[in-house]
Amino acid sequence: MTQTTKIRIDPITRLEGHGSINIFLDKAGKVVKTYFQIPELRGFEKFCEGRPVEEMPRITQRICGVCPTAHHMAAIKAADAVYHVDPPPTAKKIREMMYNFFFVADHATHFYILGGPDFVVGPDAPPAERNIFGVIAKVGLDIGSKVIQALQDTHEAVAIIGGRYINPVGTLPGGVSKPISEEERARLEQIARGCVEFGQLSLKLFEDIVLKNKQYVAMIKSDAFTHRTYYMGLVDEQNRTNFYDGKVRVVDPDGKEFVKYGPNEYLQHIAERVEPWTYLKFPYLKNVGWKGFVDGKDSGVYRATPLSRCNAADGMATPLAQAHYERFYHALGGKPVHATLATHWARLIELLYSGERALELACDPEITSTNIRTIPTATPDEGVGIVEAPRGTLTHHYITDERGLLRKVNLVVGTTNNHAPICMSVQKAAQGVIQPGKPVTQGLLNQVEMAFRAYDPCFGCATHAMPGQMPLTIKLHDEDGRLITVLSRDENGRVTTRNAEEL
Repeated sequence: MTQTTKIRIDPITRLEGHGSINIFLDKAGKVVKTYFQIPELRGFEKFCEGRPVEEMPRITQRICGVCPTAHHMAAIKAADAVYHVDPPPTAKKIREMMYNFFFVADHATHFYILGGPDFVVGPDAPPAERNIFGVIAKVGLDIGSKVIQALQDTHEAVAIIGGRYINPVGTLPGGVSKPISEEERARLEQIARGCVEFGQLSLKLFEDIVLKNKQYVAMIKSDAFTHRTYYMGLVDEQNRTNFYDGKVRVVDPDGKEFVKYGPNEYLQHIAERVEPWTYLKFPYLKNVGWKGFVDGKDSGVYRATPLSRCNAADGMATPLAQAHYERFYHALGGKPVHATLATHWARLIELLYSGERALELACDPEITSTNIRTIPTATPDEGVGIVEAPRGTLTHHYITDERGLLRKVNLVVGTTNNHAPICMSVQKAAQGVIQPGKPVTQGLLNQVEMAFRAYDPCFGCATHAMPGQMPLTIKLHDEDGRLITVLSRDENGRVTTRNAEEL
């Protein structure tokens, strides 16, 4: 290590949660290793134990203020399964409509505030300009006001259905808590039509600013931002994208179906491992196996992102989104697409789909039916709920006693699915843009960060630990800066102390 130079990006920016990137260079200035490190811990699996399962839709959404509706929906579907109850058709449609409004808001937030500024403002622009204000300055106040209006309207829509936008309370085991009135339905239809227009506007903006820029297109297609992995996404009976319900479909790096499974089968196909340098787990395909941080058909690494969902599906279930889906693959050389940065384009296609699907549901004659709940009568035991969170496939698995009190909880969230490919993407981007003999600029380091931003990671959601203890190291220095004591706690809660003579 004496011949190694370390570059640290801390904190990494424009993401949900906290993290750092450590890049190690050899004496010639070549990148030899990177570590994508998550220092935070959220012990939700442990402190949910002992609680009534029907509380989970309200508890788990506190994991994250960015995507509470995703956890709310996965939790209520798991609670349905625990109680062996099937909600009425209207209840399912109301849930799905709320969920698609949420998707529009979440994808818009990422494109215009978190990930999009790298393209709209430029990857080499000063950090103070790569934000929503820089985006508005580049595209104009009119489009900026439409972004704010779209967020305001979709928040209103989720609140109409779920009671409030942040941490909704609109679902119960077996259904939803209230019907949709005709007045509410009309307002939801109006908002959904605006979402469709906003989706088309966003795709036009992406075409004008990104796709017409040869430098950006070259970056998207470059080897530095490319991985051949398996891809995961929820699909309906026709293998079309669906965010609320269906089966999980996985395709291999050639685009061929590898497996398709129902929620209660996920443990047959997904395994998890840990590494000592991060609190975030690494899921992989059990029937391929863990081969390390490598891509290819022999590696069990998979991705679960908007790009992954497009690759895993045979198409979109709405007409406008399907047209853009077909153009996407035509422009990028056919299915599957392995370019990580193309995820931004796929995300906007999904935004348009969500608006279209919300509009379909708002116009469905059954949506105002008052048959909105099937009362659970079965003895609760075990259930799994799966939805597509904006940043990946989200699995909630609950085991209860006969009273419905939780005995065990396991959450595999979107970002957890993507942890291994994020690490791989960060390293490959660093190796691609940092070259021996060339200065390491802020613009180059931002391109390294762009590798993880494409995944829209949420580390507040993703960091969990089975023991429920957070390993911790505290270093004490005297007034002159000399290290005098190190206190350490391991994952089992054991504390050790070392003084200066032992260090």
